[in-house]
Amino acid sequence: MTAPTPAPTTAATTGISTDTSRLKSKDNLDKAGQQFEAVFTGMMLKSMRQAKLSDPLFDSKAIDTFTDMQDGLVAKSMAEHTPLGIGKAMTDFLAKSQSDLNEPTAGSPP
Repeated sequence: MTAPTPAPTTAATTGISTDTSRLKSKDNLDKAGQQFEAVFTGMMLKSMRQAKLSDPLFDSKAIDTFTDMQDGLVAKSMAEHTPLGIGKAMTDFLAKSQSDLNEPTAGSPP
């Protein structure tokens, strides 16, 4: 007879990690802000494309797919090099609730 298997944890059944130690890192918070900025910019570009101010000369599913991929890369590049500021605003707001991130580290200036 085999031993009973333990009940699955929340992370195993939902795929969502319950480990929150990575949230305490300023680098991870900055990276999340940059990714949020990219998603926001991508949604904005997609919305602008859906406005259809004119009829395209060539219209196909392949061109739509290419345009979506191109917009994704443009949004990521914009978030890295010329951000709108929404990602920084989000990280600043979240950092206020994280007392560990507000305190300067031993090697950094105040």
